[in-house]
Amino acid sequence: EVHLVESGGDWVQPGGSLTLSCVASGFTFSNFGMMWFRQAPGKGLEYVSGISAKTGGVGYSYFAKDRFTVSRDNSKNTLYLQMNMLKTEDTARYYCAKADSPNYAGTYDYQGPGTEVTVSA
Repeated sequence: EVHLVESGGDWVQPGGSLTLSCVASGFTFSNFGMMWFRQAPGKGLEYVSGISAKTGGVGYSYFAKDRFTVSRDNSKNTLYLQMNMLKTEDTARYYCAKADSPNYAGTYDYQGPGTEVTVSA
């Protein structure tokens, strides 16, 4: 059974940094692309970033470019999202998701329960 468990969410002041983690189990992590999504209060789910299985290819939404960095450690079955220069509009619940292929730019078939990020003064 696939399990994705996010952690690292917290309250942080604007301009601060956080690193989110997602530990995966129940599948061969190194064979699948992984993604981060987020959902702000009262809004829909939006794509944040993705990383391919083995080639290191990454993608970012416009708001994440230059501030967020996605990475993975296949030896630890763990996905990361380093977030810098956080803004109040980054406040959201962040979810990791397993792509249904080695690529990150496609559909996903599982997501975790999420971790809460709050950015406020």
